[in-house]
Amino acid sequence: MSEKHTTLTRQQLHDLVHAFYADVRADTALGPVFDAAIGEHWAHHLERMVEFWSHVMLDTRGFSGNVYGKHMALEGVEPAHFERWMTHWHHHTRHFAPDDRQRLRQAAQTIGRSLFLGFFNRSAAFIADDDGRVVVATS
Repeated sequence: MSEKHTTLTRQQLHDLVHAFYADVRADTALGPVFDAAIGEHWAHHLERMVEFWSHVMLDTRGFSGNVYGKHMALEGVEPAHFERWMTHWHHHTRHFAPDDRQRLRQAAQTIGRSLFLGFFNRSAAFIADDDGRVVVATS
């Protein structure tokens, strides 16, 4: 990942995580998958996601956990879920400063590629069109 120089703040990451996951929860394809895994524990999940993204983007030390293992335990994940998740992420990161936007998207793509490989045993690239809609290209 690129150098940790950033204009991002923890508050911006908090706002990003909360707005992003509000859209994920409302998404007709993603919402049921997340709700099945998280249930009534959304407040805790959102706190953990703020800690996670703060760790990734600001190099804080408040997060620990097995991200890969938790996701591999999910049932019903399909390639189209990655497209929708990445499209929401693209949408919610579009107003960040260019360097921060690039780092946020790069981090999400790195995580997404790892999870996609774990779920489907195929490499993936996430390609956004001019409107920010993301498609998965596999090899």
